Amino acid sequence: MPALQTVRFSLNSRHPPCISLRMSVRTLIWLALLAALAVWGYWSMIRMPGDSYEGPFQPLTAEEAALRDELERHVRVLAGDIGERNVFRKGTLDQSADYIESEFAAAGYTVERQGYEVREQTCYNLIADLRGRIRPDEIIVVGAHYDSVMGSPGANDNGTGIAGVLALARRLADQPADRTIRFIAFVNEEPPFFQTGRMGSVVYARMAKERGDTIVAMMSLETIGYYSDEPGSQRYPPLISLLYPSTGNFIGIIGNVRSRELVRSATRTFRETTDFPSEGAALPSAVPGVGWSDHWAFWRQGWPAIMFTDTAPFRYPHYHRATDRPEQIHYESFARVVMGIERVIVAMAQADD
Repeated sequence: MPALQTVRFSLNSRHPPCISLRMSVRTLIWLALLAALAVWGYWSMIRMPGDSYEGPFQPLTAEEAALRDELERHVRVLAGDIGERNVFRKGTLDQSADYIESEFAAAGYTVERQGYEVREQTCYNLIADLRGRIRPDEIIVVGAHYDSVMGSPGANDNGTGIAGVLALARRLADQPADRTIRFIAFVNEEPPFFQTGRMGSVVYARMAKERGDTIVAMMSLETIGYYSDEPGSQRYPPLISLLYPSTGNFIGIIGNVRSRELVRSATRTFRETTDFPSEGAALPSAVPGVGWSDHWAFWRQGWPAIMFTDTAPFRYPHYHRATDRPEQIHYESFARVVMGIERVIVAMAQADD
């Protein structure tokens, strides 16, 4: 009798056993798919090869100390002697371009100026090629923008990026590479040109696509000079803070999901060769900060591109301010990071066979 009553109750319920079972199975399948997607996302976009460096730093070697001094010299010229540089201060923007061209030339490069009109003025991207020996048509772009936002001398944003490009160009000038390494100083990354057709990297990437260039990787150096060991010194967009450290002592290696293999390769090489904390991420481009530099222009043309960054507004208290001056930069850490980026470039520039 109890069994019969149970059957009657089930038959009279809103969801007969077979329907409830199908719903439960369907729910379990969806949960399993979501769990599998989360695991895939973590291992392909968040979890990077190798481990971020932890522990004390060794004193700078003589080579690293010389690099530190070189980087500081570039930053002090750009953000100290020249200062704010953009189309609203065209004299200093031109002065910056002349300085960058002279430094490329001093390292032995022939410099190409790619000019285009903005507000009835000619602005220039500056391009210097280290031609590859075996696969010269396969190009690795290493770039940074040299303009600063209005009202700021732009020591970190982006004097450090340009200083890094200039130092890397000089250091690699005599090293044989299988692929071509193209060093570019971009103009007009800052507002009001950011992510518009007047942004220097957009102009360059569009021209390169029309010309039929084969760009196998692009690396943007964007605000790479500020580090802190203070707990809580690192911030993130919503939810990202659950996945990454709260101390801003690392270099970030960032790309979109389509560039995840490039992110992983660069992070692996950096961690295997360089004793400096690093965090890699291949995230959707809609996440705030992921596309905030010149690599974004290369994504639009379908090329893999990444950004090396200290995360800028998520860490640097002087971001886009008049106080973004040369004395704010941590030059020893900056030099260690540039040495690591050099090793990444050298590895990428070697042919696979």
